[in-house]
Amino acid sequence: MSSPAIRIQDLTMAYGDFVVQKGLTFNINQQDIFIIMGGSGCGKSTLLRHLIGLKEPAKGEVFYHRNVQDEPTNFWQAELEIQRSLMRNFGVLYQSGALWSSMTLAENIGLPLGEYTDLNQKEIRELASLKLALVGLKGFEDYYPSEISGGMKKRAGLARALALDPDLLFFDEPSAGLDPISARLLDDLILQLRDNLGATIVVVTHELASIFAIGNNSVFLDADSKTMIANDSPKWLLKNGDEKVINFLKRGEI
Repeated sequence: MSSPAIRIQDLTMAYGDFVVQKGLTFNINQQDIFIIMGGSGCGKSTLLRHLIGLKEPAKGEVFYHRNVQDEPTNFWQAELEIQRSLMRNFGVLYQSGALWSSMTLAENIGLPLGEYTDLNQKEIRELASLKLALVGLKGFEDYYPSEISGGMKKRAGLARALALDPDLLFFDEPSAGLDPISARLLDDLILQLRDNLGATIVVVTHELASIFAIGNNSVFLDADSKTMIANDSPKWLLKNGDEKVINFLKRGEI
């Protein structure tokens, strides 16, 4: 049995008095490609913000297991320095790519390297080139975001997420706005990163093709009951989930 990388225990997500989800309890295992799915307004992106340290939950705990030998860290109960140390091991790809428009691709990727390492500028440039090559953008170091396509921006954002060699990657709607071919290429790249780097990957998406192509584990958040109603692989849930989950996985609608 796989050991957990992240353990979510009795989590409640809320904005003031408005509860988005409650009673969320599930594990994200080492080297999972874990899908957070559900209909519009169910709290997928809010859950992601809880996991990456951007928003404290109203209730509950998020435990990070750095390795099997160490005790898990309760992120939201930890001291700020420990939280920051954990967050430096997160790579995040935002929905828009979130690249700095005034910087070249190499400069975008070099930004976290300059902030969190002691590498000199030549070494940072070399490492940025390596990360770009890893996502199929060799030779695009000096291009600006405005000079490349949407799919290339997503890959450049992914290269930046990989800059510090994180063990945990978080993607918010990575295929949003992409044509089917670009989306499939991005899915293939995500699978390669998991297999080649051994990373654990958490993906928020509503794209059915991506859910089945890359996801080996998932949670389904239900906006009506305000809690999770399924936790297993998408392919298993397609055959064995309840009616609402099966309907979502067949038609992408609720």
